[in-house]
Amino acid sequence: MKVSCLIPCYNERERIARVLNIIVSTKYIQQVICVDDGSTDGTAEYIERNWPTVEVIRLLHNQGKTKAIKQGLQYVEYATLLMMDADLQGLQKEELEAALDAYKECHEVDMVILRRINSPWFVKWYRSDVLLSGERILQTADLKQILKQRLKCYQLEVAINRYMLRHKKVVRWMPWSAMNTYKVDKLGVLHGSRKEFNMYVDIVNYVGFSHMCLQLTSFTKKLHYKATATTPIKEPQQLYLRHYFS
Repeated sequence: MKVSCLIPCYNERERIARVLNIIVSTKYIQQVICVDDGSTDGTAEYIERNWPTVEVIRLLHNQGKTKAIKQGLQYVEYATLLMMDADLQGLQKEELEAALDAYKECHEVDMVILRRINSPWFVKWYRSDVLLSGERILQTADLKQILKQRLKCYQLEVAINRYMLRHKKVVRWMPWSAMNTYKVDKLGVLHGSRKEFNMYVDIVNYVGFSHMCLQLTSFTKKLHYKATATTPIKEPQQLYLRHYFS
């Protein structure tokens, strides 16, 4: 299995190193594309200087995550795609490789969502740790179909969820220790909170209240995957990665 990894980034010079250092050394990943979404802090130059094998796509102006993903998708070479955020903390290479192993072996599964198990309780309460996780393994062709719609920057993940539900795709989640950096930490409490609020308004406006309730109550189950002897994993992952589907 050969995998392309697509990473949109905007002013992530201070955070992206811990993501790329793991991604470029992860098995299966043969192509890494970073889409610089009009950064003003030298993110693109920093990537090009330190990770010469990473392809950098530069957008002149900040257009939002969805448009950045759509631009980068034009350069994806492989059928299997890993979507990854640039601001993650606490990545564990073993967890990522276990998820890729599971996706390779479990042919019935169309998408694996990496669930942010260390999210605060209130995030878990409304399932944003799953529904809005930006870390996903799926087929490039599926994402191309999804992006034929007109989407705003905050609507991409729920649009993917809706597509998977409507097309009766098999979706499973796996545990993921990494955490995203919240907007309040990047932008301050006032501006960051406003951005968070606007994000949820956009999401509900796009999918509608009834479909959002459907995603909240019934979308995706946990994937139990037993690693082989050639794909060892460390605790606590063995608590999660048992045989097959729940």
